[in-house]
Amino acid sequence: MHKSYCDFGIPTSKDARYDEKLEPLPQYTLADLEEIYKPEVIQTIDEALDKLSPELRKLSLDIHDHPEIGFQEKHAHAALTAFMSAHGFTVTKHYLGLDTAWRAEWSTGTGGRTLGVNSEMDALPGIGHACGHNLIAICGVGVALAVKAAMEMHDVSGKIVLLGTPAEEGGAGKAILIERGGYKDMDVCLMSHPGPGPNHSIGIGPSLAVQSIEIEFFGHTAHASAAPWEGVNALDAAFLAYSNVAVLRQQIKPTHRVHGVIRVIPDYTKMLWLVRAPTYAELEVLRERVKACFSAAAQATGCRMTLALGAAQFDLRQNSVLAHTYGKIMGAQYDWTTTMAEGAIGGSTDFGNVTYAIPTEPNGGNHTPGFTASARTKEAHELCLTVAKGLAALGFRVLDNEGFASEVKKAWKKDMEKK
Repeated sequence: MHKSYCDFGIPTSKDARYDEKLEPLPQYTLADLEEIYKPEVIQTIDEALDKLSPELRKLSLDIHDHPEIGFQEKHAHAALTAFMSAHGFTVTKHYLGLDTAWRAEWSTGTGGRTLGVNSEMDALPGIGHACGHNLIAICGVGVALAVKAAMEMHDVSGKIVLLGTPAEEGGAGKAILIERGGYKDMDVCLMSHPGPGPNHSIGIGPSLAVQSIEIEFFGHTAHASAAPWEGVNALDAAFLAYSNVAVLRQQIKPTHRVHGVIRVIPDYTKMLWLVRAPTYAELEVLRERVKACFSAAAQATGCRMTLALGAAQFDLRQNSVLAHTYGKIMGAQYDWTTTMAEGAIGGSTDFGNVTYAIPTEPNGGNHTPGFTASARTKEAHELCLTVAKGLAALGFRVLDNEGFASEVKKAWKKDMEKK
């Protein structure tokens, strides 16, 4: 059974977060953030990505035409690592024990900050790249290479780390990489996600935290007519569990979601449930209430039950400083409109786990067969590169301007105080 949390589309140990020892810096004002930072740098970025566009288009179509589901992205792994190596990055394949994860890094000068960028690669079963991960992959590549060009041209020290992250669609690849220290040295991490809506528009907003729960009820068969009392009915347990959750829904908040599916054979049932809430703290409370529904069903029917929790995906939290600045860049430089969403979108993503570890700024998306075709069009490619230009300009400012980087981290720390 394939699990997909990203319907559009943990907190880790302290050492997985960035170094919190920051020197005091001047306070930034909104007026400072309104200014377009170094237009000459944006020109360098634009020229670099325009030059790379044919290569990136070829790479995108290659990934799109070879769709691979989570943790099986071997073709994408090979294509992307070869591409980054050819462009001067030091590449680590099979990163941190994940066969299809990879890391590409490049640095120059002494000291400086580290800019993280994400490239997703996995497709959906049966409908391929219906969430546009081929575009996410080349957007990450484009951001990394454009920032590299800007750092070289304008003599800025620092490091770029591009992570190829597998299995966003239900496998929580980023959560695994966070737990293994994959994001430890990043100051910020950037990612974009394609989605529906008007052209030349951007949506910036949170997503829901999600927890998968897999339950198995084990009974044993008996003759339905001769000795039904000797049976233990696993279907009854599943039915009661489903009914218990249905009743629970009357008492949960409108922003919370619980939904599940059932597989049945006579003496065995298996259920897969997804529990969602606007924040991870709320998710933890709701998850325990849902688990109690399953335990009660097992006790009432006499079935043996096993329960397994999947990797949690945290709510995605946009960094307010990065989001505001990115919107300003896209509006002033490329004439795009930006919508700042207050409430969470319906889906969830393992990039939410990254936002709990370091400051981030991604964009939205959805799953339909039509989106698969759209993800390989020339128009989608051109829009993707414009998004990459804005993200590259944003990332360069983090590397180049210490005051701005400090404000980003302050905003992140303040947001992490919220439950």
